[in-house]
Amino acid sequence: MPLRPQLGNLADPAWSRIYPFDEGTAMKVICDRGALVDALNLTGAVVVARSPKPVLTCVKLSATEGSLAIAATDLEVALRLTTPRVEVSEPGDAVIPADKFAQIVRESVDSTITLEADDEAAHIRGQDSHFKILTMPAGDFPPVPVFDGEADFEVEAGQLQKLLTQTLFATARENSRYAINGVLIERQAGKLTVVATDGRRLALAKGTCQSKKSDNRSAIVPTKALGLLIKLFDNPEETVRIRVADNQILFAGEQAVVVSNLVEGSFPAYQDVIPRDADRKATLDTTLLTSAVRRASLLTNEESKGVKFSFTSNGLTLTSRAPEMGEAEVSMPVARYDGETIDIGFNPAFVVDVLKVVDANQVTFEFKAANKPGVLRTGPEFLYVLMPVSLQ
Repeated sequence: MPLRPQLGNLADPAWSRIYPFDEGTAMKVICDRGALVDALNLTGAVVVARSPKPVLTCVKLSATEGSLAIAATDLEVALRLTTPRVEVSEPGDAVIPADKFAQIVRESVDSTITLEADDEAAHIRGQDSHFKILTMPAGDFPPVPVFDGEADFEVEAGQLQKLLTQTLFATARENSRYAINGVLIERQAGKLTVVATDGRRLALAKGTCQSKKSDNRSAIVPTKALGLLIKLFDNPEETVRIRVADNQILFAGEQAVVVSNLVEGSFPAYQDVIPRDADRKATLDTTLLTSAVRRASLLTNEESKGVKFSFTSNGLTLTSRAPEMGEAEVSMPVARYDGETIDIGFNPAFVVDVLKVVDANQVTFEFKAANKPGVLRTGPEFLYVLMPVSLQ
């Protein structure tokens, strides 16, 4: 079955002819309040706060026998989340303003909530409360594509979370080079590579996947969609199915589907950025290094952001200074150091960022020269390239 058109074309009136929806079938369900709160919190990350299209500030509820699906979209990213913890008296659809609906459900003191809705209003009832919210026609809500057919590849949710956590933090924010505002996902047979960069640092994580296809696929995925995946697929043993088609990528788990437009443009040739000729290598305890960098960064400011890393065979000394503030010096041992002494400056925030996400007791730092990038590794599956900063 072919995929539906791109999310970016959802405003096209042709949608209503190609994929007709029920025009406001009445709906009545009894929901577990806790499950509904969780679902609305997740879908709320997609809902637009303000929009010239009021329907984008809403969520669409679709009740079928035994389950309730909640959908949200901003026309770039779409999410459909299904919760089975409902009792459906009357199947149907309703489009409800997301903000007020979520507030009412969160503030409720009831364990269950009764919801009745049609194209005119939704009635939300508890033991001692009744709220009426005006709704919108179900047919006005942009369709959310479904995941039909075979996946390009599958990956365990735990591994996907690890790959995204170790890279997402390094993505650019609102950079004019639009391609690096997303994360590159590459599949080569059964291998998966995820890369993110903001031009000053680069994070690369490798994993495995299951695929029946031998062709290579790659996609640049917006950070918003990937941030959703980390929250949605929290069962590490769950299988996540992934498909890339045209300018979309679809992720499907047991109860959730995320669809996102892809970032346009070409991702930088990241392999060219990774230094290959480092002749200085230090092995350090992750916890000790994190503490040392945090402490050394206490005497930095906007004008003097850098911390000097001085590596010798005897250990590592971190120093910083800020005019009108003072100076800091922190020393720590190194498990091993190979090569000549080197002094090199780094933005301490960028070092702490990566140390938060590594899952190893020790990290290896490699260098070539004070004006060349450093590389932090935790084995063959993860590396982090970091540009040095000048020290005043």
